[in-house]
Amino acid sequence: MKKLLLLMLFFPFFSSAQEYVDILRIGYGQTFNNNFEGTDSSTFVKFLDAGFTFPIVINEKQALITGADFSRNNLQLFPDAEYTSLFSTNLKLGLASTWSEKWSSTIVLLPKIASDYKNISNDDFYSGGFALLKFQKNKNLKYRFGVYASQEAFGLFTTPILGWYYLSPNKRFEMDMSLPISADVSYKLGITTVGVDYFGIGRSYNVHYENRPTLYADLSSLEFAGYLQFNALDESVLLRAKLGYSSNNYEMYAEGEKLDLGVSAFSFGDDRTQLNPSLNGGVFLKFEAIYRFHIKETSKSQEPSQ
Repeated sequence: MKKLLLLMLFFPFFSSAQEYVDILRIGYGQTFNNNFEGTDSSTFVKFLDAGFTFPIVINEKQALITGADFSRNNLQLFPDAEYTSLFSTNLKLGLASTWSEKWSSTIVLLPKIASDYKNISNDDFYSGGFALLKFQKNKNLKYRFGVYASQEAFGLFTTPILGWYYLSPNKRFEMDMSLPISADVSYKLGITTVGVDYFGIGRSYNVHYENRPTLYADLSSLEFAGYLQFNALDESVLLRAKLGYSSNNYEMYAEGEKLDLGVSAFSFGDDRTQLNPSLNGGVFLKFEAIYRFHIKETSKSQEPSQ
């Protein structure tokens, strides 16, 4: 949510509290062990994700948001089955607007392809997006209100977004909250930062088997982690090690089986038949590298506002 604009040397789109933007983020990790319920089988999940954002300034009040995100998860979807790689690639296209000193908005479309990338067809394409309205309470605090929605293999999923961004006056304590999707609380100690974060995600992937009907994986994952971060090159390059717990449940269903509506953690009209045993969560280790662009270092005379 906070990776919105780049090249804003003269552009007042960032919050007064938030004096940077994360341009590039790359992460790699894996769980140690995930057991299939009711069996003696287990698997582990290897995951790779990367995100990039590139803005284009339109005028003093608006900017076009462009970019892309990519993820790859590798695991066994059934006990004793071969490992399968699930991919998701989405484009980001949106508009960030400033309406006044207090109010601003962001609307982003997120079309994507999500499957095992075998025999890609129109069924692997999905649409989604989010809209945020932001209120600048003071120079250290900004509130967010919005909604996220995505068309998935199981139907429509949507969730409200309520959150805030806070940076303490001494710039050591930071909170970046977009609930129920993400949360990050950290404290800076010179060249190192300690923190805890949370990320909740719901995705689906079409899975193609040779000479067999197409299935889809319904992923629901809640990740809780603590991290230690090294701030290199004047805090422009952040190297982060995370240790935490992830639910990582990949439920398999036949293509065409849908629920009526998914809203946050709730499902309505779900009479689907799950084809694989549920997967228990597990401890995970992850390493991340982030390129962070600092606004005030290049334009100290500007008060950034998102």
